[in-house]
Amino acid sequence: MSAWPVSRSESPNIMLGKSPERDREIETICDNIRAAAKAGIPALKYNLTLLGVVRTERSPGRGGASYSSFDYEKAKKDELTEAGRVGPDEIWARITYFLDRVVPVAEEHKVRIACHPNDPRLPDGFRGVSCVLGSVEGLKRFVEIRPSAYHGLNFCQGTVSEGLENPAKEIFDVIRYFGSRKKIFNVHFRNIRGKYLKFQETYPDDGDVDMLQAMRVYKEVGYDGMMMPDHVPHTVGDEKGLQSFAFAFGYIRALIQAVDAEG
Repeated sequence: MSAWPVSRSESPNIMLGKSPERDREIETICDNIRAAAKAGIPALKYNLTLLGVVRTERSPGRGGASYSSFDYEKAKKDELTEAGRVGPDEIWARITYFLDRVVPVAEEHKVRIACHPNDPRLPDGFRGVSCVLGSVEGLKRFVEIRPSAYHGLNFCQGTVSEGLENPAKEIFDVIRYFGSRKKIFNVHFRNIRGKYLKFQETYPDDGDVDMLQAMRVYKEVGYDGMMMPDHVPHTVGDEKGLQSFAFAFGYIRALIQAVDAEG
């Protein structure tokens, strides 16, 4: 599996729908795409969210580690964001407005743009916002809005798993759906324990998903991009997660070798 550099862009006015700020931010992203092409960078990561990454308090994990966690029952659900109340039709309109202007630039300069799903999937209207890019069905609609070889996903396996009722069984067919359509541009290879609305982000070998089988499925669909660790546990003396990242990188490399050895 080969690898490429990935960048990230966050522009709040795009999702707030504010003009002319929105158009200026979109043009900045188009300039980033042009610059990436000149630098030989073939893919950029971005997200389209009004909520950011939503979590509740951390919870105990293996060996004294603490895991990033979410429990919908403990979350602040009714406090509106700066966006106020925004329904799904308006969210989709803002997403489409963005894609109609950015995807042609990505195609012209042959730079793939990879969108991260909303993390986590949340019920419609959480804090007044419709999180349409949190569900598998929403992501399916998203990749079809502007069909293009340069428009696809930063497929965060952890985030997608968080939105499933039975991640241990369901995630493989989700990988197959997007992977077989060549819509997975890069992967956040992360495991979880739990399911929709209540989960922990674990070490890669401590969650509900068989990560060896997941790696097999990526190979099955011909995925050839980056496999990246994501949201690692924290331990005493390693608050920035550097040791956990090293463990995750090693685990990923070992899985790639194991799957390649299977032929």
